[in-house]
Amino acid sequence: MSESSALRVLQGLPASGGLAFGRCHMLNSDSSPRELGLPDDEMDIFEAARSESESELQRLIEQSDELGGEILEFQAMLLEDDSILGPVRSRISKGEPADAAWSAVLDGEISEYEEMESEYLAARAVDLKDLRERVLRSMAEPGSVQREIDCGAVIVADVLGPSAFLEIDWTRAGGLALGRDSATGHVAILARSRGVPMIVGVNGICDIAHGRAVLLDGDAGTLTVGSSRQLSKRHEQLADRLEKNRAATASFSFSPAKTKAGRRITVSINVGDPAALVSIDPKICDGIGLVRTEFLFARGELPSEDVQTRQYRRIVNWAQGRPVTIRTLDAGGDKPVPGLTVDGESNPFLGTRGLRLSLLNPDSFKTQLRAIARAAALGPVKAMLPMVTATSEFMLAREHLDDALADLEQDGARYARPELGIMVETPAAALTAGEWPTDFYSIGSNDLVQYVTACARDNPDLSNLSDPMHPAVLELIGRTIQAANRRGVEASLCGEMASMPSMVPVLLSLGLEAFSVDPSNVAQVKMAIAEFEDA
Repeated sequence: MSESSALRVLQGLPASGGLAFGRCHMLNSDSSPRELGLPDDEMDIFEAARSESESELQRLIEQSDELGGEILEFQAMLLEDDSILGPVRSRISKGEPADAAWSAVLDGEISEYEEMESEYLAARAVDLKDLRERVLRSMAEPGSVQREIDCGAVIVADVLGPSAFLEIDWTRAGGLALGRDSATGHVAILARSRGVPMIVGVNGICDIAHGRAVLLDGDAGTLTVGSSRQLSKRHEQLADRLEKNRAATASFSFSPAKTKAGRRITVSINVGDPAALVSIDPKICDGIGLVRTEFLFARGELPSEDVQTRQYRRIVNWAQGRPVTIRTLDAGGDKPVPGLTVDGESNPFLGTRGLRLSLLNPDSFKTQLRAIARAAALGPVKAMLPMVTATSEFMLAREHLDDALADLEQDGARYARPELGIMVETPAAALTAGEWPTDFYSIGSNDLVQYVTACARDNPDLSNLSDPMHPAVLELIGRTIQAANRRGVEASLCGEMASMPSMVPVLLSLGLEAFSVDPSNVAQVKMAIAEFEDA
């Protein structure tokens, strides 16, 4: 048998770059079942487990850096949330076992988050699972002693929550492979901030025997199982190649993006969770081209003006004078917000979403505009309106902004007027781009491709048709850029196309001079720009 045929390669998704070669350390979360007690006894068991879990979380928060502590605060708050604790206590008082009652209530919450199909909310679902398991462990009798982690071991599990991640000694463990979770989830954010190689979505991961030699490639998203001798050789080859690739791109990270002819191109970043900024140096970019504000509405609650202002100010302060573009709430479609979005729409992607929803909820819209304007007092801020179709929508939104600023003036608040622009996501907006009195354009290629090709972007069976290189898509991108140039305002692109180095030559050829990309792709995109030959 050849060396290659003896290797078993499991494919997953990259979450944090780097290599890890060591023994598989399969996490063991087994616990022994316990006997049902009387309701009063069960209530005492639950309260003790809740109190113990709360103490454990507070200890982790105190020991963690700012990023880790902020992520865990969400779980700590839930342990004091009556909307969670009340139903649990009610079920226990009616005779349910404490663990069953806790699981039932948390499972209901988890299902709600998972059904929303938003990457950010999926991360919150993992946080809830993490909290669920922590409290259950406190209730149960320990079934086994957790194995000690060998130096350089690759941690393997079906799922792992952020608090469990923070309890692992990463000075000993070398990498992390999960059967589930998201590359944009909190554990992935923590892994990237600590330089821990990580992959997610690995099928068959739980079939790997504890102690087997494995090689994790965080850039390729693979986990290879084989003999130590085979994997050691493969590791050396990959490590050498990785080092050369990183050396080639590292020089671009902190340099301005320029084409071969010296044309300056703006490269900003997209932000979906401000917690991720802790591990990013603002010097790698020209600013933030997209702040997704849905993170503030993650629990289905409408955040107050002060809560929003604090978060926006934090982002503006991070940018250190670089422009920050804050998108107003883009709820609807695959991001429902209870109490705000419309339930039961037959086609939510063509329904009441984005600016359409904000205009139907003027009070919450005004609250967000006030918060954005207050944050703008600290630095250059732009407000971006999602899912627009008609210029009348923009004019009405601008009236709301005028009213919000007038109120702030009357209140004596510190504020500045943000530039007001639109996301070009619909064919209607792209075809009429020159008619919009907008301060800037930002092309949202993900939805634009979806609406131009009439292919749902989450349908894998249509991936061959949902093509960003479709001539009609490129035509509309080009028309938008030309309209911006005629009006003397900026046109940027913030969808997935901008983060793909292979798309850079096409976009530059269309005249694009501003990219907003995933932070992990900044160096690669800058390198692709540097290799572009201007006509």
